Amino acid sequence: MNNEFIMPAPPLPRTPAEEEKLRGRLTGFKIGYDEGYLRGRLAILDGRPEEPIPVRNLHVMYVASGKGYPYSPLDEAVLYALQKLTTQVTITDVRQNLVGLADAQRPDLVLVLDGLELPLDQVAQLRGRGIKTAIWLTDDPYYTDFTVNIVAHYDYVFTLERNCVEIYRGLGCTEVHYLPFAAHREHYRPTTGRSPVQRDVSFIGSAYWNRINFFRDIMPELMSYNTVINGIWWDRLPEAPLYGERIEIGKWMTPQETAVTYSGSKIVINLHRAHVDEMDNNNKLYIPAASPNPRTFEIAASGTLQLSDARDDMGTFYKVGEEIDTFSSPQEMMDKIRYYLTHEEQRRDMALRAFERTLKDHTYTKRLNQLLTIIYG
Repeated sequence: MNNEFIMPAPPLPRTPAEEEKLRGRLTGFKIGYDEGYLRGRLAILDGRPEEPIPVRNLHVMYVASGKGYPYSPLDEAVLYALQKLTTQVTITDVRQNLVGLADAQRPDLVLVLDGLELPLDQVAQLRGRGIKTAIWLTDDPYYTDFTVNIVAHYDYVFTLERNCVEIYRGLGCTEVHYLPFAAHREHYRPTTGRSPVQRDVSFIGSAYWNRINFFRDIMPELMSYNTVINGIWWDRLPEAPLYGERIEIGKWMTPQETAVTYSGSKIVINLHRAHVDEMDNNNKLYIPAASPNPRTFEIAASGTLQLSDARDDMGTFYKVGEEIDTFSSPQEMMDKIRYYLTHEEQRRDMALRAFERTLKDHTYTKRLNQLLTIIYG
């Protein structure tokens, strides 16, 4: 019997096709692991209950905007928070007889959202009955031509734009407070299973002219990635037909559809509208915008990386470079898109930090509690 050890033959070298197949499998495993880790961490964070806030013994009459979509989701968010924070909420809108309803219900506070279509004589009568009134303005500074005419009629004015505070105080309003919007967790939350949407980059928003001008020169490079744009007026972009269904024109997405799209995108662009826009704004004072828009919080609440144009007050809400990132030019945005699409761990960690910060500090429950604290202490 021959016990001589025979070395096995070395494996045959892989063909280029086999090498590519193996590389694809390993890449797939890595992508799957990264995606699974992100979704798992988001699920854990999303499952944590929100910090409880004591319920106030207050009756609030909430006056909805009455404008329908896209304001109705804001109404839902504010109403949901009020119902968690107070013992009684009466819901109405600007088309109703608020004075008669208040006489019957006797609320402690009447809170108006937007209020541009509410007759001011009703506000005066409510105040004459000793009922506190407050307005939360939704579109500062873009419609200040209108808001400057109504703010002095309320006891309390809340604005989502920092630069409007002194403007309103200059009109004689003694109680003006900076209160940006937030994320409504019933609308905006991450997809924690396999997402039905798979994009590299998303932008959702109306095609204001500053956005058209910002995107035009970089469109070929931006669309070289798996990028999709959704929103009204994108037929203003002459090149839109070149990209077919990847620029979806004229569709209002529900908050839930938007959240799924955000969550299924590796990067979401947040490009604010301009404070100077003769066609779409009513801001003759040219009040500049310093504050983040509502989408800032909604994108972060969906568990994805946000690239936003720089706003002066962004750092009050998120740590720039750690929780979200910003850009000051189209080319800087493209540089950061390339970077984060090739640095998965940093992209993932930033998305998780922004999500955790949003749950902690930037929900409508937190905002409405702040509002009630300002009024009642």
